[in-house]
Amino acid sequence: MNDKELRSFFKGKRILVTGGTGSVGSEIVKQILEYNPDVVRIFDNDETGLFNLKEELKNLKKSYNKTRYLLGDVRDIDRLRWAVRNIDIIFHAAALKHVPLCENNPFDAVKTNVIGTQNVIEVAMEMGLERMVTISTDKAVNPVNVMGATKLLAERLTISANLYKGDEPTLFSCVRFGNVLDSRGSVIPIFREQIKKGGPLTLTDREMTRFVMSLSQAVELVLKATTTMDGGEIFILKMPRINIADLAEVMIETTSPLYGHDPSSIKITNLGIRDGEKMHEELITKEEASNAIETESMYIIHQKSVTKGPKLIDIETLKNSKFLDKSEIKNIIFKAGKK
Repeated sequence: MNDKELRSFFKGKRILVTGGTGSVGSEIVKQILEYNPDVVRIFDNDETGLFNLKEELKNLKKSYNKTRYLLGDVRDIDRLRWAVRNIDIIFHAAALKHVPLCENNPFDAVKTNVIGTQNVIEVAMEMGLERMVTISTDKAVNPVNVMGATKLLAERLTISANLYKGDEPTLFSCVRFGNVLDSRGSVIPIFREQIKKGGPLTLTDREMTRFVMSLSQAVELVLKATTTMDGGEIFILKMPRINIADLAEVMIETTSPLYGHDPSSIKITNLGIRDGEKMHEELITKEEASNAIETESMYIIHQKSVTKGPKLIDIETLKNSKFLDKSEIKNIIFKAGKK
C-alpha cells in the first residue's frame, strides 16, 4: 500500500495508541500524524513519557493540535472506556516486554499483557470501533518464558475476539514483531552505552540469534496490516536474522572511535543465558504454517485453514531464514541512523 492510499485510509480517523510513549507506540503516533487523522490519543501510564513526547511533537510541529495525552493504565477498564469514546481504530502497543523482568514479576505481566489486552478488546467491542490491532512478538511462538506466554495469550484473545464479538462490527488482528533495532531497552543502546564507558560488552551467549527489523519497518507493518485486515490475521514481516555476537563486534568496530576508544581495547564478556531466554526465536509454528500464506513482504496467518493463496508457507524454508553478515549489519545500522 502506497503513501497516497495510507493518507486516504487514515484521513479523518480518530486513533488511540495504548503504550503510546514507547518506541513503537510513539513512532506509530508520528507516522499516523502524517496522514491527517482527526485526532490521535496517546494513552500511557508513563507521565514523564507523555510530557516528553508532547514536547517532542511540539518541536517537530507534528500536527500538535491533533494530539491528546491521556494518563492511564490498560489494567483500568473504566479509564479505557473514557479514552476510547468516539475512537475508530486502536493500536494496542502497551505491554511489559522485558523477559527477565517478567520472569521475576509474572503476576504483573499477566495483569498488563493479558488482562490489559482483554480490557482493550472489551471496550473496543462495547464502543463499536472499526478495528483494533495488537502488537505482539516472536517470543509468543512456542514460548518458554512468562513474557512470551502472556503475549501468546494476548494474541489468542485478540484473534478469538472475532468469534466472541457476535454481530459487533469491530475487526481484530495482530502483528508479530522480531527485535526492533534500537528500540528502548533493546541491545543496541545497551551496547552503545557499554562501548561509551570503554566496555566490556556483555553477551548472554555467542551463538544466540534474533530476528530483527527497523523501527520504520515495524510501523510500516502495523499500518499495512491495519488497512488490509479482514479480522483474525496475524501479520509477520519477513525479517532476516542476526547473530548477536556479530552485532556486538560490528558495534565495537564502528562505535568505539566515536567515543575515543581503540576497538581492540573493548572486550566482550559472556554472561550465560538469562532466565526465560531462548537461543533462537521462531516466527511461526508448524501448526500455524498450515493456516498461513506468504506475500512479497510478509507472512499472514489466518484464523482458519488456507487451501489457496499467493503462496503457502514451507515451514522448512522459514527455519533457514537469511542471516545478515557483518557488512549487512553495518548497513542496516547506518541506514537507521545508528552509531
